[in-house]
Amino acid sequence: MSSTQTQVAQRQNTALRWPYTLAVCVSLLVGTIAVVASISVGVPLKDPEGFLGPAWIRLPLLALLLFAVGLLPAAVRRSGWKNLGVGVKEVLQHEWSMRRVLYIATGLGTFYVCYVGYRNLKNVLPVYRDGVLFDRELLQLDRWMFGGVDPALVLHDILGVELTAQVLSFIYMAYLPLIPLTLGIFLVLNRNLAVGAWYATTLSLNWVIGTLSYYLLPALGPIYARPDLYDTLPETRVAELQESLLNNRLQFLSNPEASEAIHGVAAFASLHTSITFAAAYFMHRTGQHLGVRIFAWAFFGLTVLSTLYFGWHYVIDDIVGIVIGYLAVALAAAATGHGFFHRKSIIAAALNRRDQRHDLATNGPHDSSL
Repeated sequence: MSSTQTQVAQRQNTALRWPYTLAVCVSLLVGTIAVVASISVGVPLKDPEGFLGPAWIRLPLLALLLFAVGLLPAAVRRSGWKNLGVGVKEVLQHEWSMRRVLYIATGLGTFYVCYVGYRNLKNVLPVYRDGVLFDRELLQLDRWMFGGVDPALVLHDILGVELTAQVLSFIYMAYLPLIPLTLGIFLVLNRNLAVGAWYATTLSLNWVIGTLSYYLLPALGPIYARPDLYDTLPETRVAELQESLLNNRLQFLSNPEASEAIHGVAAFASLHTSITFAAAYFMHRTGQHLGVRIFAWAFFGLTVLSTLYFGWHYVIDDIVGIVIGYLAVALAAAATGHGFFHRKSIIAAALNRRDQRHDLATNGPHDSSL
């Protein structure tokens, strides 16, 4: 083999070993498809906004906030409050390599492109699948699973419709800030850069696989197919969100090319379920603290319950959502060089973090990624 061929082979091997190879390829693919899909129907691309503005503003702000949260305590531990400037300089020198910054930027970038691509493909879904909805069949499947009764009526009867509605509404809405926050934590505060890449890839794959499911089996969800089943529920933030999404859908359908609203109604499969399951399963696979794992699994369970309680999804939507979440974690693990974590590996990871905390308390921060 010639030296040129050897160099090419080495570059190819390096690219394959880079933990962000799959995430970058997927983000480029879904971003391109979203652009082509929007242009082909004359619908402009949109950047979905949240409570802190567009995603391209929210994610960098979150990263900077977490950077400050991690930087200042480490600087104080090194030099104390009186010499904070010296401590900050030392932390930057020893912990913040260019490689770490590039990994964080890549993780945020791939997540952003996949999320915006997902939202825009969801936006043009009614244009490509106009008139093709499977809500009737999914409603019948729900009743069959619950012995001839709608799941919503069973849940409302067993759990009540006052305090439960408020609690589950809080859980459902908490998903919106919690997922980007966990991404920022694993990218910015976690010293194992490959683990951060694993989580970023996991979330990105959820958006992409979820988008495919929307086009495979278009549906609106029980709340829009049978709103009468939810008449007894009190006013909650979830109810406000459901009404807002319905208004956006009607506005978009009236004039897709000129509408400023972004269409966001799709039931199959449940991305709330897939993302929260993926997060909980990821915490389990990486051997996070027991309290973190318990919280993640409990949050996942309550999220699934809320999707059925408020009529966002059918039962099969949540089942398929779990499958998507599992596939996203497994594929991301393989792509980032983690493979399958057996029990011994989980214990080893937990012991490694304990040793790192002990080393941090004894010797101060250091950059294990260099």
